[in-house]
Amino acid sequence: MRNRPWLRALLIRRAVIILLLLAQIGVVVISLVGQTAAVVWLEPALQLMSIVLVLHIASTDKAAGFRQVWAVLVLLIPVAGIPFYLLFRVQTGTKKLDRRIREIDERTLADLMRGTDCYDAALADARAHSAPVRYLQGHLHFPVRRHTQTRFFSPGETFYKALLADLESARHYIFLEYFIVNEGDMWDGIVEILRRKAAQGVDVRVLYDDMGCFLSLPPDFDRSLARRGIRCAVFNPFTPFVSAMQNNRDHRKICSIDGKIAYTGGVNLADEYINRIERFGHWKDCALRLEGEGAWSMTVFFLEQWELTTREQTELAALYPWREAPCAVADDGYVLPYIDSPVDNENVCENVYLHLIHTARDYLYICSPYLIVDDTLAGALALCAKSGVDVRIITPDKADKRFVHFTTQSYYRQLIRAGVRIYQYTGGFIHSKTFVSDDTVAAVGTANLDYRSLYLNFECGVWMWGSAAVAEIKQDFLETLPLCREIDAEECSCSGLRRLWQEFLRLFAPLM
Repeated sequence: MRNRPWLRALLIRRAVIILLLLAQIGVVVISLVGQTAAVVWLEPALQLMSIVLVLHIASTDKAAGFRQVWAVLVLLIPVAGIPFYLLFRVQTGTKKLDRRIREIDERTLADLMRGTDCYDAALADARAHSAPVRYLQGHLHFPVRRHTQTRFFSPGETFYKALLADLESARHYIFLEYFIVNEGDMWDGIVEILRRKAAQGVDVRVLYDDMGCFLSLPPDFDRSLARRGIRCAVFNPFTPFVSAMQNNRDHRKICSIDGKIAYTGGVNLADEYINRIERFGHWKDCALRLEGEGAWSMTVFFLEQWELTTREQTELAALYPWREAPCAVADDGYVLPYIDSPVDNENVCENVYLHLIHTARDYLYICSPYLIVDDTLAGALALCAKSGVDVRIITPDKADKRFVHFTTQSYYRQLIRAGVRIYQYTGGFIHSKTFVSDDTVAAVGTANLDYRSLYLNFECGVWMWGSAAVAEIKQDFLETLPLCREIDAEECSCSGLRRLWQEFLRLFAPLM
């Protein structure tokens, strides 16, 4: 690892934040415990409050897993569970954030919808898979696109080579939004191009999540980019104050180049994603390239998040690349880029995945680094397999988070019993998030099959029908299978103690 003189200062700053957070939690617990010991009537009062609060939790529209874990905490440890539920779940901050997002969406909707109107054509052509189109455009107003060429890249180093070439072609703007940015060979190659492009007058903006870069970037990283002419913003800066909003992270990966080319997928901007360094063996990841009208949707998504972070409005109409003539990119099926927000009670990524599961008729192939699903997704996967569909899921063999990986394995039993075939990638760590079905439809994005991605993070993805990338995703899955080992029912029948520990961890899966 290269010498980082700023690392000591960064660790001290982060450590202070963590200690202040722990101090706040400690004050709440100690004060309540002290009151419980001193006041006899407080115990029955807490019990009554627990029952009332659990009834409230049961009536909310949150995912069943969240309701379950909070109910257990409130009932078992009311002295801590009650205040923490009120602290994390009953706050005005998320409501204000949702209101701001809605205001931004309403103002940018007309610009988002620019381009060819192919909604009716998509419903007719993709009749068997029209439900996602009706949901994503008809209900959520994310436009389905034609005039878009797709290309799938895996592993990450193939994406990196194409990305550098596309960055060099930028003439007007480059927008980057990533969960993780880390200094190293990958970032060095990118930032050198960004610096030169900014000097040429190209509008270059970088948006990254503060939690994703918690221990990887120097404290003055944004200022160092500014000195190179690159505009930089930090999403949801981590603060020493306990807040539910700290749990909502920007997990999206978006690169937009002149509104004509865009990338998304699992790859972050750090060396392990292109195997320049090794963390958990070979890192198997992916990215999707859009060229044409589909790229404009990703551009608008970035600018909406930029405004949410900086409160700076951008004149979108001036950035639309086909103001003078229609987009001439040839059709490649239909693409439908979408985003997901954790504060609007609309689980977009989960619903896209459910549509793909329910409409599969021949096969359904899935890659995900984590497999921590609620009853709805688990039941849908099981029913799909029981209906005769060849359902296969690839997860990692090596763990990046031990408790999460251990919990992932606990879901194998019920899925394998239903006929789902589970594989673990033995070469290292698979970070791709892909669905592909029946040689026709696929989705690539940033959302893992876990509670954090599906309910807590800002995410994005692209649904595709009839696109060239659909076949490329399937081929990549089939080429990855020989590098995996299949998990059978016998391997899942673990000892009683191990199984008990897995079941305990599953109880708290929504908090992982």
